[in-house]
Amino acid sequence: MASDKACAATLLRDVFGFDGFRPGQEQIVEAVTAGENTLAIMPTGGGKSLCFQLPALMREGVTVVISPLIALMRDQVRALQAAGVSAGALTSGNTPEETDAVWEALERGALKLLYIAPERLAAGSSMGMLRRIGVNMIAVDEAHCVSQWGHDFRPDYLRIGELRRALDVPLAAFTATADAETQVEIVEKLFDGVPPRAFLRGFDRPNIHLAFAAKNGPRAQILNFASARKGQSGIVYCGTRAKTETLAQGLREAGHLAIHYHGGMDAEDRRIAERRFQQEDGLIVVATVAFGMGIDKPDIRWVAHADLPKSIEAYYQEIGRAGRDGAAAETLTLFGPEDIKLRRSQIDEGLAPPERRMADHARLNALLGLAEALECRRKTLLGYFGESEVTCGHCDLCQTPADVFDGTTAVRKALSAMLRTEEWFGAGHLIDILLGNETDKIRQRGHTSLPTFGVGKEYTRPQWQAVFRQMMGHDLVRPDAERHGALRMTDAALPILRDQATIKLRRDTIKGAVRRPAVKSMVSEEDAPLLSALKAKRRALAEAAKVPAYVIFPDRTLIEMTERRPMDLDQMAQVSGVGAKKLQSFGDAFLEVINGEAAALHPTRRKLAGRTAGSVYDRLLEVQADLARGSDGTDKPLSCSASQLAKVAQMRPGDSSALERLLGDRKAERFGPAFLDVLREAG
Repeated sequence: MASDKACAATLLRDVFGFDGFRPGQEQIVEAVTAGENTLAIMPTGGGKSLCFQLPALMREGVTVVISPLIALMRDQVRALQAAGVSAGALTSGNTPEETDAVWEALERGALKLLYIAPERLAAGSSMGMLRRIGVNMIAVDEAHCVSQWGHDFRPDYLRIGELRRALDVPLAAFTATADAETQVEIVEKLFDGVPPRAFLRGFDRPNIHLAFAAKNGPRAQILNFASARKGQSGIVYCGTRAKTETLAQGLREAGHLAIHYHGGMDAEDRRIAERRFQQEDGLIVVATVAFGMGIDKPDIRWVAHADLPKSIEAYYQEIGRAGRDGAAAETLTLFGPEDIKLRRSQIDEGLAPPERRMADHARLNALLGLAEALECRRKTLLGYFGESEVTCGHCDLCQTPADVFDGTTAVRKALSAMLRTEEWFGAGHLIDILLGNETDKIRQRGHTSLPTFGVGKEYTRPQWQAVFRQMMGHDLVRPDAERHGALRMTDAALPILRDQATIKLRRDTIKGAVRRPAVKSMVSEEDAPLLSALKAKRRALAEAAKVPAYVIFPDRTLIEMTERRPMDLDQMAQVSGVGAKKLQSFGDAFLEVINGEAAALHPTRRKLAGRTAGSVYDRLLEVQADLARGSDGTDKPLSCSASQLAKVAQMRPGDSSALERLLGDRKAERFGPAFLDVLREAG
């Protein structure tokens, strides 16, 4: 053991250039070197890569490193090669010369670390290749990608457990972001449920200053933040590709050295951007979340979010790219109602099952809780990851405490409105109730008679939206994916509703909530979750049929479905864009989204959906049921076939002889007069 420690210390100094381990590294290196299955959760910048690179040099054979991004692999391979370590990567981004060099080193038995993407495991030849080259350990970087509950799920990571079993070698998994659910799934998927040696090094990055701000001219806010840090390397994360380009241009016009980066760029242009960021001092990259995971740049001094991240895990990992050298770094995250609406719709339009969508909404609520926190942000952030012993003094709220007030009455009014409408509505409808707005929907549902109707006029609509946003942040309410975003109370809300507990709210976000010119939405706020759900169904059908989404239904058809909410196929057929063929192919699927169940109709009746003949058919069916045993109920049962009823409904015979030709004499005798009455009533 002593010789192993001495060897590790020598390699640490001579190969990697470090005089000593960072906190926690040495114990992990010892476990991995000894061949123990290992799970290490370490903060970004905590030195995860060393914890598998160093053991790889101390063990015989090849260590396979499974990593999610080409840029990440290339960066680590370059650094290892520069340190004299024989390492290589097999990726689609390789030049032919790079690939030949990797294979030549493998054939000579000289390669110590082989980096591959998880997608390569799908190739049938990969297993044979890995057996042949003498793999003796598997290292999994960004292991949270194995989890359905993690923020960056990669299905091919699910093959890694199978690979470990097939090669019968130890596995070491590393990640910076894994809450309790994600940790459980990592153990299940990678280690077959057998707990590995686990190291939780804590999530705190005390050198990073945390700050949030409500959007109020976000372009100017980002430009001002960057200007105060001119000449420092930074990253600005944006929610859309288009915004990365316009904001990068704005930064350049303000005198900054700035470039944009997103997944829609040419691969070579992305490589150039990555290389520039690594090599140039003071460069700002305005990027989507595709950027940063593969960039090991220690002196990024600041990270700003121009839009709200998609989850608290994503936020933590993205800010963690700042200050990896341990020196002071700063962050700023902007948020606003449109961000939240976008993130909600992305969750609702996803193809995940309802329980996954609920979990994603809860994760977004946790991020809102951080944004709307009343006290120390670091305490809120680390509390999410299960850490209770927190020392801060280094976030915006520690430096300038939030202005809070007793919001119990407002929250209780909102919860009461939810309870009295049986938790079937979203914030938009509930706010209309509180404000006493007599909308069509309010009148149709009789909600003007509710005790809570009009009791919230002390606040404006934007202010009530801020109240609901803080309620979500405190996890008092959550959107219900199965009810198209209707808000449901959590157990935490019940003591407040029952007057057993009080709650404080931030005054600044409520006082500062003002009505702004809204971006015109396709549907009302209340209908937006249903439209998202219909779009998700459309996308699933389109992907199954391998056609563009608009081929199933265009947006205008889904919007009309959302507003009209058809209850059956007849009503669905009245929606613009729903022809007979599409009604037959897709009607049930979309009715199930709208109403929770599809209409059960006889195939013959289904063909008449949306036509006058359909309602005539239904009336004929009712009359036939009344006369099935004759007018006095004592005759033998008799009935017409569905096709006969359909012919009567469509052809509309005008007299008994014409009806007899369609039905035959026995049926015409029993049903004829009543059927003719139905046809006359139908005109």
